[in-house]
Amino acid sequence: MGSKKDYYEILGIDRNATEDDIKKAFRRLALQYHPDRNPGNKEAEEKFKEISEAYEVLSSPEKRAYYDRYGDIAGPGSPFTESDFGFSFRDLNEIFEEFFGDFIGDRSRRRGPRPQKGHDLRYNLQISFEESVFGTDKQIKIPKYITCSDCGGSGAKGGTGIETCRVCRGTGQERFHQGFITISRTCSRCGGEGRVIKEICPVCKGNGRVKKEKEISVRIPPGVETGTRLRIQGEGEMGLYGGPPGDLYVVISVREHPIFERDGNDIICEIPISFVQAALGDEIDIPTIDGMTKFRIPPGTQSGQTFRLKGKGVERLDGSGRGDQIIRIVVEVPKKLTEEQKKLLMEFAKISGESIHPMGKSFWEKVKKLFS
Repeated sequence: MGSKKDYYEILGIDRNATEDDIKKAFRRLALQYHPDRNPGNKEAEEKFKEISEAYEVLSSPEKRAYYDRYGDIAGPGSPFTESDFGFSFRDLNEIFEEFFGDFIGDRSRRRGPRPQKGHDLRYNLQISFEESVFGTDKQIKIPKYITCSDCGGSGAKGGTGIETCRVCRGTGQERFHQGFITISRTCSRCGGEGRVIKEICPVCKGNGRVKKEKEISVRIPPGVETGTRLRIQGEGEMGLYGGPPGDLYVVISVREHPIFERDGNDIICEIPISFVQAALGDEIDIPTIDGMTKFRIPPGTQSGQTFRLKGKGVERLDGSGRGDQIIRIVVEVPKKLTEEQKKLLMEFAKISGESIHPMGKSFWEKVKKLFS
């Protein structure tokens, strides 16, 4: 290699540079010119080779001393052979990994595949309106992958073992040298796992897991509604290569109720009453989510008027109490009347005049002013 290169100039350091100065200079330049960061850039590739060669010489006290004395490392009479310097005796990527293994994952030294978290699972659960209000406990069955009980997740048949792959030596990668560049690919023998099972488990077929139906208890808290997602940690698919299991998400769907409707934490219930009950008032039994209760309808109640029953709604998820029940009154007008009923109503209207319809009178006065 007797090119008499100025290795100090290549690394951008002076001749009195310390070992630490040399390492810092190489770290900075190697990151800048590494082929992986400059794909297809021949100039960067040559620069990377050059700074690696300079580092190889100056990082060795013996080679540096010889270089400082003779200005060359491979001239005639040099005690160093081709196998002692340059790229033939040490792969450039190994030099790079020595410095940056923590940043690039150091795959060449990693043994076997990385642990992988298991997949999350989703389960759609339908519950009743009452269960959503008060909460409940449900037993559900989930088909999922679990650790094989016969091999304990190793994938190897009982009594047999797992050996390190002799092709990749446990790294999961086969490495090939093309000039000054090293190319890695997934090991053809172990498929990147870095290990080989001598005899696979007959139950899981070497996968280390089997799919089974697991029964899980789910606590449904009071106050859930359609769309609520409950997360059950660790009840998803098992992880691979020692990774943690995924989670189970239970998605709630609440069935409609025949008479109750939810509005936030309140419950709405429409109560039909007769014209007479609305006019004279009455005490009736009305349904609530807790059961039947007495309710006093005041005289003169209008259709659509609402009343509030405190604390008869849905419990809040934060535990701060319950909402209310809203009573919405619907005054039912009879559709079929007998002749006698019609006669009595006509007499009632004649006697009453407009005095019993203040809302109607006010409305039509406004209409008259608007269109006059």
